[in-house]
Amino acid sequence: MMSKMNTFTDFISCAEYLLAQGYGSKDMLAIEGGSAGGLLMGAVTNMRPDLFKVVVSHVPFVDVINTMLDESLPLTVGEFEEWGNPKIKEQYDYMIQYSPYDKVAKKAYPALLVKTSLNDSQVMYWEPAKYAAKLRAMKTDSNLLVFKINMDPAGHGGQSGRYNRLREIAFDYAFILWQLGIVKS
Repeated sequence: MMSKMNTFTDFISCAEYLLAQGYGSKDMLAIEGGSAGGLLMGAVTNMRPDLFKVVVSHVPFVDVINTMLDESLPLTVGEFEEWGNPKIKEQYDYMIQYSPYDKVAKKAYPALLVKTSLNDSQVMYWEPAKYAAKLRAMKTDSNLLVFKINMDPAGHGGQSGRYNRLREIAFDYAFILWQLGIVKS
């Protein structure tokens, strides 16, 4: 809980190390994560937007403070041990340091794909929706920001069924490849 920042700084350090060793370049670096991994995407994007070319966030847990204040949500109380309880000042002060929604600022961001599902029972659809809206209002670049909400029956893991899941993966890869400039010749 009170070491959560290590998750984000370690991720950035790993990316920097791999790039320094010649495993790719900043203009070709795409990152992807969902749920708590979507929080990771949001936090590292706020901390080092210059490091990544493309960011894909699936059902991202990005409004840490407001979500953790709502004890009526299914996962909140059980997650106090991992994320903290924002009603406790020391924990609030720590959580606000990395909460992606709260840290969006006027600056350039990489290309972003933010995805959610209307029927997700774990990360409510409004959380990624307001995150995408705040990013659109604040970002100073012209990089693409796509917000995609799945209105079909789908949950936290996306649509069920092999072909539906493959269509979702194909959409994500198409977005990444397009933003990296990799096109069919």
